[in-house]
Amino acid sequence: MRHGNVNRKFGRESTQRKALIKSLGYSLVVKGKIKTTEAKAKELRPFVEKLVTLGKKGTIASRRELESRVGKIAAKKIATVLSPEYMNRKGGYTRITKLIKRLSDGAPMAVIEFVQK
Repeated sequence: MRHGNVNRKFGRESTQRKALIKSLGYSLVVKGKIKTTEAKAKELRPFVEKLVTLGKKGTIASRRELESRVGKIAAKKIATVLSPEYMNRKGGYTRITKLIKRLSDGAPMAVIEFVQK
């Protein structure tokens, strides 16, 4: 039974799925906004929001946790740039904007970006 298991599978094995989310999270943090499918954007949002919240703690342990989840470059940006910017905000650091469907396969597309302060 799959009670309570609401994660999207994306037709991938668990390791591939984790690598996909990690890669999308890295790209979002480094670039500020990315264009992807709507389902991937909706799955990415809670992952990135938790990273920013973790960065707000500012401890060495939280920085190491960030590095293990998205890599050294993205962790440094979260800890030094993004988290201090959202220190007074309790959540909702990202925004998903829907776009037109992709011409090749009709997949619904979206842009996910950080909300400007």
